Amino acid sequence: MKYRLRSWKIDDLDNLVKHANNYKIARNLSNKFPYPYTEEDGRDFINFASSKSVNHIFAIEIDGEACGGIGLHPQFDIHCKNAELGYWLAEPFWGKGIMSRVIKEMISYGFANIAVVRIFARSFASNIASQKILEKNGFILEATFKKTLYKFGEYEDELIYAVRRS
Repeated sequence: MKYRLRSWKIDDLDNLVKHANNYKIARNLSNKFPYPYTEEDGRDFINFASSKSVNHIFAIEIDGEACGGIGLHPQFDIHCKNAELGYWLAEPFWGKGIMSRVIKEMISYGFANIAVVRIFARSFASNIASQKILEKNGFILEATFKKTLYKFGEYEDELIYAVRRS
């Protein structure tokens, strides 16, 4: 299945809300990704992602429709040589190898365009699919933090994966 990465645009609002308003997606993301996901949430996100100060957040387009998102978030201060990778994909496209290819592309993009030596991602311990995708793309488990995440009334372990510029 073909995809392309591109900038978010306000025309994506309906597709964003349709795909993002999914408990199974929100369950594995920070609270910045709300559930339920409303039109106002989508509009706020698209305005943020398409602002001039943000350059590394992309829509994942499949068959002309925004079906997910991926971004690199450069860190600051003493962590300035690191970027956090965040991503999600609409449920109908899970298990088709799309996200693995998208992450591979983003790693290349990140090391070519951002002055970082390490790209890291955080995973909920229960999100085995995300862990497998990261490992498939060369990410190494660096740390496990016990019961540090609190989402939808439950505590969960947080796993930190990273890949380094070779």
